[in-house]
Amino acid sequence: MSAKPILEKLAILADAAKYDASCASSGTVKRDSTGTRGIGSTEGMGICHSYAPDGRCISLLKILLTNFCVYDCRFCINRASSNVERARFSPAEVVRLTLDFYKRNYIEGLFLSSGIIRSEDYTMEQLVEVARLLREEHRFQGYIHLKTIAGADPGLVALAGIYADRLSTNVELPTEAGLTSFAPEKRPETIRKTMASVRVGESGAIEAAKGRLIGKARPPRFAPAGQSTQMIVGADAARDDDILKTATNLYSAYQLRRVYYSAYSPIPDASSDLPPLRPPLMREHRLYQADWLLRFYGFERTEILEGAKDGMLDLAIDPKLAWALQRREIFPVDINRAPRELLLRVPGLGTRAVDRIVAARRLGRLRLGDLARFTASVKKLLPFIVTPDWRPGSLTDSAELRARFAPPAEQLALAL
Repeated sequence: MSAKPILEKLAILADAAKYDASCASSGTVKRDSTGTRGIGSTEGMGICHSYAPDGRCISLLKILLTNFCVYDCRFCINRASSNVERARFSPAEVVRLTLDFYKRNYIEGLFLSSGIIRSEDYTMEQLVEVARLLREEHRFQGYIHLKTIAGADPGLVALAGIYADRLSTNVELPTEAGLTSFAPEKRPETIRKTMASVRVGESGAIEAAKGRLIGKARPPRFAPAGQSTQMIVGADAARDDDILKTATNLYSAYQLRRVYYSAYSPIPDASSDLPPLRPPLMREHRLYQADWLLRFYGFERTEILEGAKDGMLDLAIDPKLAWALQRREIFPVDINRAPRELLLRVPGLGTRAVDRIVAARRLGRLRLGDLARFTASVKKLLPFIVTPDWRPGSLTDSAELRARFAPPAEQLALAL
């Protein structure tokens, strides 16, 4: 069989990578090639196609090294038994594509994942080799996100962290029962062990890699943008409560920068116990909103799920509003006196708006009209706040308050 042209491989392996959501960058100090012969400094870069969690607009070449895989995970389009066209890049081909795309100003970096070929260690070696060639041979200073292969040797994971800005190991499904059912060849403890080795990368993992590095005067930085993971939503019977419980545990145990939630996408020739339809994208959106409340707004998981039916978030309204409707006795709050922690719980106020309000009220009392400078959601605020010139009266306790914010059922159905 003749080898596929590189552009044909690119078409196959870029399409195969689209199911992985965890490709945003955040929390890293940009590499800067100023004053060096290196290329790829992200300072002042142009064309960007995706938004990172910190607000930067970035573009990444997002591909698989190969979509061949020895595993037969039933939810995966690239499973061993899947009847899809296969392709495989060599490390040199990925490097060539990355540099060519970068020099044309199409991308800011590389997101590289892979199916498992031969073994976990062999696959991880191939991924690490791509990053090594870019960093050491071509002095590439752009962003690199590598998928770590669960079960790979910790020394290889350590090397990956030295070359990459971010590492990620997918937990695949929210519950161990789901993983055992749909991916019996994978073990939850193996996935978590790999995540733990990344967690201790700045100490134990770097020590494990020192003997494999040459000419390093000091221990290099290790995955400065941290690690992330991804969970597939809607493939199994996991409730939103289960998903957020797993996310909370992962954030706590492994200091993850992000958990990504990816709505299950039906695949050809799927197993009969997989859902025939994609779950509502609004469910994925609500999970991201709840995740944000956990990380930046001081909410506990149990608070977010207060009043939830059967452990599922309300699709019609956002989770902060749903919580506020359950806790009406707390409202309205005085914009000029409430502590920051309470302002963060007011529907319609984001973290930046709250910080600006706290700063502005030091200079004088804020009136209702002033709030338009801080948020576009003044109408949403009205039932929950008090200012010198506004009191909501009976609006806060109105039986129609939820309907005021929830879209009509027909509109919701169209949006999903």
